[in-house]
Amino acid sequence: MSNTEARHLLVIGIGAGDPDHLTLAAVKAIGRAQVFFVLGKGPEKNALTQLRRDMLDEHASGPYRVVEADDPWRDRTQDERSGYTTAVHDWRQRRADICERLIRDELAPGRCGAFLVWGDPSLYDSTLGILEDIKARGDVAFDHEVIPGISSVSALAARHRVNLNQVGRPVHITPGRRLAEGFPDDDGDIVVMLDGHQTFRHLTGRGLWIYWGAYIGTPDEILVAGPLDEVSDHIQQVRAEARARHGWIMDTYLLRPGPVGTNG
Repeated sequence: MSNTEARHLLVIGIGAGDPDHLTLAAVKAIGRAQVFFVLGKGPEKNALTQLRRDMLDEHASGPYRVVEADDPWRDRTQDERSGYTTAVHDWRQRRADICERLIRDELAPGRCGAFLVWGDPSLYDSTLGILEDIKARGDVAFDHEVIPGISSVSALAARHRVNLNQVGRPVHITPGRRLAEGFPDDDGDIVVMLDGHQTFRHLTGRGLWIYWGAYIGTPDEILVAGPLDEVSDHIQQVRAEARARHGWIMDTYLLRPGPVGTNG
C-alpha cells in the first residue's frame, strides 16, 4: 500500500428525518467535508436523498461534491437465523466493495469525505462495520471519526412525550425478527426496530401498551399509541396505507407492560 497521506472520513449521524435534529457537532462536521457519499435505495426513497441534499445546501461551508451509487440488492426473504445471517453477510460484502471503490476513486489522499447516516451510526446501521471491513482489506488508507446523531428511538420517545424506561427497569432494543423468536420474561420495556413483519400483531392479550411511529421526524410522520389489544388493527391499517402511498416505510415502536407505570 502506498505511503501517501491517508484520507479522512466522517460518519455523521443526521437524525431520524427532521433537519432540525442535526446537532451542532454534525453541522460543523458537514462543513469540514469536501465529498459526500450517498448510496441510493431506489426511486421510492428519492425523498430521503433530497433531504440529505437540502442539509448540505444549508450547512456545507465550501465547494463540495455528492457522489452517488446504487445500494446493492439484499435478500430479505430469509427468516431463519442462519439464512438471514448469510444474506446480511453477502450484502455487506458487496456494499463494502462499492464503498471501497468510492473512497479510493472519488476521495483524494489527504482530503475529507463523509457518509451521512440516518439516526445514529452506532444503532442498527452497517456503515461502521463496513468501514472496518474495508480497513482490514488493507487496499485503501483512511482514518475515520463518528459524530453521533439523534436516533429514531430517541425521536419516537420525544414525539410521544414518554421516557424509554420506567423506574428501575431495563430497556431492550431489538429487531423485530428477534422479538418473534421469544418475548423477554423480565419486566422491562422493549423498543422494536426493523420489524417488516409487524410482530406486535402476535403479542396481544399480554396487557401491553404500544407507542408506534413511522417516518418519524418527516412531514409524513404517523404516530399511534394505546393499549396494544385496542390499536393493533389500526396500526396495521395505517401502516399498509402509508406503505402503499410511499412505496416504503420505516417504523419503530415501544412496548410497555400496562397499565402504564411511572416514567423515569
